[in-house]
Amino acid sequence: MRNLLDDLEKIWHEEQIKRHTFWATVDENRKAEFILGEIVYHSPVYGRHWMASSNILARLLPYVKDNDLGKVGVEKVMIRLTRNDYEPDICFWAKEQTVTFWQIQSAFPPPDFILEILSESTKERDYGIKMTDYALHGIKEYWIVDPENKTVEQYLLDQQQFQLAQKLKEGMLGSEIIPGFEISVRDIFEE
Repeated sequence: MRNLLDDLEKIWHEEQIKRHTFWATVDENRKAEFILGEIVYHSPVYGRHWMASSNILARLLPYVKDNDLGKVGVEKVMIRLTRNDYEPDICFWAKEQTVTFWQIQSAFPPPDFILEILSESTKERDYGIKMTDYALHGIKEYWIVDPENKTVEQYLLDQQQFQLAQKLKEGMLGSEIIPGFEISVRDIFEE
């Protein structure tokens, strides 16, 4: 048993050295995440990805601002969890959390809401390690947007696990965590 603990501690220590190197070299010009001890660089997104992101943000940003609900983070905002560091496509922090944010901050605590837009290169992580990690860190709501199939899945946190609340191809989707915010699925995918 002691050897196993020693091995795990060694792995953790080596991973943390890599993580410190990541933080020393990462910059705002390149999208990168630190996941399970490795630096993951992201390639540019396809048009359908940025169109879905833009369509959601065009509605979400003014809604959150006009209602003084908190802050919305977009793509290059790094969230720092216990073991991994992610740059979600879109995230939201309720106002109570954002009072501690400052302008030169580069890593942020777990948000209340995260939205990831699927691509072939991220699909496995979005449904795998990210979904698990987000749930374990108390993120209350998680949307997965699939631009290829034009669907949106809404997951809600239930005892450190996400439960699928709904999967929509049409109709209105309302957030449980961003009070009063809703969007038409059709509007997400309009060109």
